[in-house]
Amino acid sequence: MSAPIILRERDQDDGDAERYAKRLKTDSTHESELVAQEEGQSQPTWDHVLPPSHSLLGVPLPEVKPNSAINFLETDVGISEYIGRGEAKIEGIIKQRFTDFLVFEVNQDSNVIHIKTLEKPQSSNDAPEEQNAEGARPDAEDAVAPAKLAPEGTVPSSDAAAPIEPPASEETTTDSWPESFDTKLAAFLTPSAIDDLKKMFLEGPEPPLVSDSGWAGRVAKVAEGSGEVSEEPQPESDARSRGGRGGRGRARDNRGGRGGGRGGRGGPSREDTRKVVSESIESKDIRTAMHKTVRELFKGKLDTQANDDSQIVIKWARGAGRDGRGGRGEKAPRGTYPPYVHFTLQKTNRDTQDALGHLSRLLHVNVKDLTVAGTKDKRGVTTQRVSLRRNNKTVEDVWKLANGIGPQRSPQDALSQRGERGIRISDLVYRKAGLELGMLKGNAFVITLRNVKVESMEVLDEAMNTIKSKGFINYYGMQRFGTASVPTHAIGLALLKSDWNKAIDLILQKRHGEHPDVAAARDAWLEEKDLDKALRLLPRRVVAERCILESFKKMKGDTRNAMGALSTIPRNLRLMYIHAYQSYVWNAIVSERIRTFGTDKPVVGDLVFDKDVQKADRMEVDGEEEEVSNPQRNRKPYIPPKIKTLTEEDLDKYSIFDVVMPLPGTDVAYPGGVLGERYRQFLLMDGLDPDNFVRRQKEYTLNGSYRAVLHLPKELSWSVMRYTDPDVSLAQSDEDKLLGFDPPAVSDEGNFMALQIKLTLGTAAYATMALREITKTDTSTHIQTGLTQASEDQKFRGTGAEATEVMAADSDEILEE
Repeated sequence: MSAPIILRERDQDDGDAERYAKRLKTDSTHESELVAQEEGQSQPTWDHVLPPSHSLLGVPLPEVKPNSAINFLETDVGISEYIGRGEAKIEGIIKQRFTDFLVFEVNQDSNVIHIKTLEKPQSSNDAPEEQNAEGARPDAEDAVAPAKLAPEGTVPSSDAAAPIEPPASEETTTDSWPESFDTKLAAFLTPSAIDDLKKMFLEGPEPPLVSDSGWAGRVAKVAEGSGEVSEEPQPESDARSRGGRGGRGRARDNRGGRGGGRGGRGGPSREDTRKVVSESIESKDIRTAMHKTVRELFKGKLDTQANDDSQIVIKWARGAGRDGRGGRGEKAPRGTYPPYVHFTLQKTNRDTQDALGHLSRLLHVNVKDLTVAGTKDKRGVTTQRVSLRRNNKTVEDVWKLANGIGPQRSPQDALSQRGERGIRISDLVYRKAGLELGMLKGNAFVITLRNVKVESMEVLDEAMNTIKSKGFINYYGMQRFGTASVPTHAIGLALLKSDWNKAIDLILQKRHGEHPDVAAARDAWLEEKDLDKALRLLPRRVVAERCILESFKKMKGDTRNAMGALSTIPRNLRLMYIHAYQSYVWNAIVSERIRTFGTDKPVVGDLVFDKDVQKADRMEVDGEEEEVSNPQRNRKPYIPPKIKTLTEEDLDKYSIFDVVMPLPGTDVAYPGGVLGERYRQFLLMDGLDPDNFVRRQKEYTLNGSYRAVLHLPKELSWSVMRYTDPDVSLAQSDEDKLLGFDPPAVSDEGNFMALQIKLTLGTAAYATMALREITKTDTSTHIQTGLTQASEDQKFRGTGAEATEVMAADSDEILEE
């Protein structure tokens, strides 16, 4: 029996099916080997889990011992240099407790995301289109009216904004257009455009009636010999024009019809063609400021959208009028609310994909219906926005399901206890569009280093001020490469080489120290070949492995369609693997650059963004798009930024903070000289063609991008505190604050010193890499775990305040050591 043919991202041809059935290498793998041979590279046998290019790093391979974990170091993923090796050093332990590492997402309006309330939300009684007609970007949480909250029988509005009441054209006065509007808009619009905008706004959300001499009221003629009306108005395509369920009435005898049933509009609304268009605005910063100004002045009642000519088009927001209500004083039908719900997610010691998988099961939705602007660290307490394609669920439904409200858990439990399994959601609002990767400005961190030892407070301040003024090397941190014995970049390399079977083998491979259930599930498959048992034992949080095994089960145990099995893994997770390989190569080349040329200034051959062209925000793998206030517009195609290779004449025009390095892929330039050759050497040794990253499977085509070599914190402050018991929190999560739990137990008489650092970083920057520059210590998990276990404060675990009195006299000696 021939292997079944599966349709995935593209149709398989007969040759594909034959290759999968015979488990042969794909054409792209063969082509990569030919390229390497043409370049004079031999293809020695490589049987280590790390890529062959590891031999170019100049460090020994990690030792592989039976029944023990492979302990990877920073140097194994290209992280080896510091801005100043001889600079002031602070010894300390990173992430000893989860609350020692707090992360808060910074949205595209530069607002830091916090949990504001734990209360149950309540959908507005008014039409949701009014409530959410602000036209703001999906992440502009503080600029919109959220779903109302209903504690103690009241319905207070959010601090962000009150529900929007649309202006009525008959009742509008000049007070609706203060003189300040003209002043603020003058920076963006011509006087005539401001007049047009004022006229459109004062007319109200419904276009003015135009006389048609009574023709609109006449009954359309019926074609002779038929029972069909020859002409009739066409309704709007979206649910808002249908008046909810009332739109289902039949048009028999001209009664009812679309919108004519209960709760309907009684007919289609007039098309609004009014708009005001600005002159062409080339500066992205000015366009962004205009989006924000219009949104703030008109409270979201007007939409702004950039067109292809860099002009800003201003229109009334859809749903800003009075139509579409489900009846005065009645809640609008759930189907008429915007299609997305956004909420704040706080997770503790869970990676992002795992947390989304858990939420998808609670909410009874596909995990693909949940999206985020960026992934967050696992070990810590992180806070970010999440969007849900709600599929007819209301904000009340989402809150109840996510909090497990039912026979075993009451609403009061949700307001007095921590969220189950480290997950808490809050601040739910309706939105017209979902989030996408890159829709953020960065992250704010509150990090606590414990058992800090430093020569003096002057040395501590010197070390911190060095980071503040010189920044740190913008390495991809160890989180990028996973913490298990199989690093994610090794899986990424297999995917890029189209070696599907190796990728599956790596994902399913045994890993030392895993949870017993996961280890037993792997054994059930790898040793017993018992697919049902493996799936029964495997926890749902183990996403990639479960997807592969479930695919095998659907194929009745046939494992030959490896590419098809991999395609069932969520796309973001597959992209994480190949991005990890990009990050590994980038780290390695940046280390070469700094080791050879230092970090003081640019050198000939360095790459920078061309100053004559607007600097692109798309320089990161998970880059952000230009700010707009209409999230429904189609995204513009990616346009590679213009890059300049520095010559001797250019050096005085740029600083070290302008220097970027490419992540290998399509449409990127490589640096000149030895670094460019080093890039090619790494890729060729790993069996990749440096000049061809296009794959037959589009999702594995590696798009290149650029990343700054150094990163300067946007904000940085620090304070010193003392403690004795290492189990006592020194920082508090938003959830614990709102639950009224005891605040951090900081004691001036504590035996040990802690350093609390507050910093804000841009997108894709790793706080652990900033800490690495401060402590000059490897941030690998096993290294930090060893430091924690050997720390002096561990002998006082659970002692609380009692230990403070015992060692108070020795506190000064700790600092001197």
